[in-house]
Amino acid sequence: MILVDLARRLLSTTRTLRNATIINEQILNEALSEICRALLEADVNAQLVKQLRENIKQAINLEETPGRLNINQLIESVVFTELVRLIDSEVRAWQPAKNKANIVLFVGLQGSGKTTTCTKYAYHYMRRGWKTALVCADTFRAGAFDQLKQNATKARIPFYGSYTESDPLLVAMDGIETFRNDNFELIIVDTSGRHAQEESLFEEMLHISNGIQPDNIIFVVDASIGQACELQAKAFKSKVDVGSVIITKLDGHGKGGGALSAVAATKSSIIFIGTGEHIDGFEVFETKQFIGKLLGHGNIAGLTERMHELKLENNSRLITNLISGQFKLRDIIFIQNEWTRQEPQARLKKLMCIMDSMHTNELDHSDVVKLFQSQIGRYTRVARGSGASIQDVKDLLAQYSKFSKVIKMMSGMNDPLQPGNTNVKKCY
Repeated sequence: MILVDLARRLLSTTRTLRNATIINEQILNEALSEICRALLEADVNAQLVKQLRENIKQAINLEETPGRLNINQLIESVVFTELVRLIDSEVRAWQPAKNKANIVLFVGLQGSGKTTTCTKYAYHYMRRGWKTALVCADTFRAGAFDQLKQNATKARIPFYGSYTESDPLLVAMDGIETFRNDNFELIIVDTSGRHAQEESLFEEMLHISNGIQPDNIIFVVDASIGQACELQAKAFKSKVDVGSVIITKLDGHGKGGGALSAVAATKSSIIFIGTGEHIDGFEVFETKQFIGKLLGHGNIAGLTERMHELKLENNSRLITNLISGQFKLRDIIFIQNEWTRQEPQARLKKLMCIMDSMHTNELDHSDVVKLFQSQIGRYTRVARGSGASIQDVKDLLAQYSKFSKVIKMMSGMNDPLQPGNTNVKKCY
């Protein structure tokens, strides 16, 4: 999970408040102090953290809020709202339009993961029915075209580049023209980076931008630099019309909170985050979903979207269960089998072994989570039989529980696998 330590500490604090017999000023202040410490250690700017604490304190009046339950709900609601405000740029992101050639220019420093991110971006839209292509306009870095070609070939995305042309603008224009003539809808242009914000980088970037007139310019930045993201984002925005930002490597660094809040402070729209090395380690950034996940609310909206992406139309039994809302643990096997075609199998092999160690009545039980919780010996038996840990068994059941919530949301739909039926707002 991204920002693991921050999520753990935020979740622990909210649980402490939820379990407290009484909530007074001392307990509230201790909770706020822990939240602020967690944010500071995630490299969030101290002034932003201070403002967040003041906003929460102003919004909560313990004397005017009767009942422990109401106080808990108020505190969680205010904390959620202020954390959302912390990383929300309040700028609407650019969206590509179907049935036309959308030109997207990627810029950023060398080492930010820009070339890999170009491929992830193209792959994300390709899986959703867009005709996407990649153009390598990085003629500065040795091996840049080879890297893009390798990534694109693996993802089965058309690409264009040149080993001989040294003018990046000419390469970009030729590639765009080639794909535009073939009616591609999303043409992504990768550019060169540098190890520092050199003037030559900005000049080349501006030269290409003026030449191809992109519909959107995406700035790619590495989460590991934390608050320094703000300076980088401002520097690039001062030279070209940056419309969106993608933050990479958010899964592997504790400074991700600082990176998110810093970019938001520049009023730049964060559209995606990199969450892993694999091509599917790439998530749409939606502020409320992201904060909800940090606070342990889960990411039901993201799971719903993923369900829509799976090719389950030919599985009549599963569709019947989706429509009726009768979703058993056994049914998750079909979903897992489909997922293994899109993800590394090692990631799911353990879960399949766990399910193979369960009894038929467990796989078909209407409330298998409650069954295991009432008879904890089942955890031990299944763990031993599968070679997994008890926590692994609990994780599988937690995953099933999330799927069940999605199924209940989708059960009233005539066509539950139609993407247009998803209503993200229902998840909050």
